[in-house]
Order: sequence, then structure tokens, then C-alpha cells
Amino acid sequence: MAGGAIASTVFNRTWAVVGDGDAPDAMDEERTWKEILLAAAIQGAIFAVVKAAVDRSGAVGVRRVTGNWPG
Repeated sequence: MAGGAIASTVFNRTWAVVGDGDAPDAMDEERTWKEILLAAAIQGAIFAVVKAAVDRSGAVGVRRVTGNWPG
């Protein structure tokens, strides 16, 4: 859950720099296809990186505690 909150914060800050206003919702008819797809791509990339970092950190923590890499 913490990873999701971190990813959401990073995405919102990134979109504030890249986009115009709040991040678009796919059903927002006022936004263009380009804007919606760009936001989705950025959001997906950020969530994937945060998930990988959280998963890897967890695995390192398990190895430190148990001496074994989780499988």
C-alpha cells in the first residue's frame, strides 16, 4: 500500500510538470487522446518502477533476516 501511495505522489508531481492541470481521466471528454495516453504511459512506468523497487527491497530484507533469497 505504501508503494501505491508513493507512486501516486510521484505521478501527480510528474504530471504537474509535464501536463496541463490535473491528470486526465480516460473518460474525460474534454481531454485529447494524446494527453490521456501520455498520462497513462507515465503513470504505468512510474507504478512499475516503484513496484520493482518495493519488491526488490523486500527481497533484500528477507535475505538479510533469513540468509536466503525469497523464491
